[in-house]
Amino acid sequence: MRDAGGHRGRGLVRTIDWSLVICWLVMILIGWANIYASVHSSDPSSIFDFSSRSGKQFVWMITAMGIALLILFVIPPRIYEGFSLPIYVLVIGLLVSVIFLGIEVKGSRSWFAFGPIRFQPAEISKIATSLLLATYMSQLGYRIGRMKDFLITAMIILLPMMIIVLQSETGSALVYVGFIFMLYREGLSGWLIFMIGMAILLFILTLTASPYIAILTLIAVASLCICLYSGRARWWIFIGIPLITLFAFLPEIMERIIQATVAPDVLDALSEGTEGVEVPFIMKVKPLYILLGFTGISLPFAAFQAFRERNTFTHLAIISLIAGVMLVFSADFIFNVVLQDHQRKRIEVLLGMKEDPSGVGYNVRQSMIAIGSGGAFGKGYLNGTQTTYGFVPEQSTDFIFCTIGEEWGFMGSAAVILLYVFLIWKIIKNAEKSREAFTRIYGYCVACCIFMHLFINIGMTIGLMPVIGIPLPFISYGGSSLWGFTAMLFIFIALNRNERKYF
Repeated sequence: MRDAGGHRGRGLVRTIDWSLVICWLVMILIGWANIYASVHSSDPSSIFDFSSRSGKQFVWMITAMGIALLILFVIPPRIYEGFSLPIYVLVIGLLVSVIFLGIEVKGSRSWFAFGPIRFQPAEISKIATSLLLATYMSQLGYRIGRMKDFLITAMIILLPMMIIVLQSETGSALVYVGFIFMLYREGLSGWLIFMIGMAILLFILTLTASPYIAILTLIAVASLCICLYSGRARWWIFIGIPLITLFAFLPEIMERIIQATVAPDVLDALSEGTEGVEVPFIMKVKPLYILLGFTGISLPFAAFQAFRERNTFTHLAIISLIAGVMLVFSADFIFNVVLQDHQRKRIEVLLGMKEDPSGVGYNVRQSMIAIGSGGAFGKGYLNGTQTTYGFVPEQSTDFIFCTIGEEWGFMGSAAVILLYVFLIWKIIKNAEKSREAFTRIYGYCVACCIFMHLFINIGMTIGLMPVIGIPLPFISYGGSSLWGFTAMLFIFIALNRNERKYF
């Protein structure tokens, strides 16, 4: 076989990375077997019974194989780059339309219903976003450090993400955060990832500890980064550490001062809420006010010094510090006003702010019991008691991993995770070998999406992430998820095959 230039090409079948195809096939078979295990007690029919979830999943598997074959052998790989923008616009239209025309499922209006068939546009939105990102970022002259290119890239990611949030599909929206790893590979500064991590940490500290602890942590990290970047490690050791330590003990010091200077009867009256008792001035001065006052006085001096030295990093650190303080003071508003009630409850249970073993925390508790009871080698296929007696809700979809943990044990769970690790590693390896930036960027997008689903879903089943309803790729029950991930993976396999034809 020769190409248009007369070069001898390799056979079509020989250029396919069969390790990815086999890994995909093993995963969907594992999913099918565990879906049957999760429903066989309540519906003791054959695994091929089309009225049960296992039978329906078999249909989704056959159609997914058809999609894979279509992508590999019929659709020209070059079409994805040329039609990425129309595909993206079409998917955005579907995401908006489903809010008004879709059906509501568990508080989320994100599904189209066509008789017995349901379709979730959010599952294919990741493909459309990945294709458009790969198209735009592979253009000649693109630089992620340039403001125009960065803003357009961010808009491509944020637009479907925000629409999905409006559908109350927080889990699907959270997957888009994973694209930041692809952006990092393409030249995005690691400081942005660090700042996102800090924002999450500040939000958690504000909710679980106090705004004082959150701001003190922010100041400590910001000052340490400034000192290390400016080559002033000694300043941090001899001035920074003592000041941070002093402020860490400031609330306790002020409490002791109050107990030593304010009369006990006044303290008792204030604690009992007695009217007419004047609050002493020392009790009006909060440690947080002192910390903010000290910071407010110090920042102008730091900014002036950075201006003299033309130290841009210090200016950015100061801006980030101010933004972090604003985030801390807005955390309560975000938590109580922006987030919905079920989202607040899940976060409260996750962070240990509330105990709710029979409500929001029930799913996670039963899932952890199921996984823990599996031991090293599991109870055996179809022998899981948590699974058999239906203690875990949504066990064939969001909590499918606890079926694996109970019946296959630690070794089986580890084997499944290793399959995902191999899949992601192989995608990244092939992406790095790609001669074309489009294939490389798209490959990283696929790896990021699979990783985020894996991380969130398994973290959810073992109590490390809030319950936000997100499937385990290729394994959870559902046609939309299986079709979406199959199309996403096989588009990359087709792109990779196209590059491997002639080398």
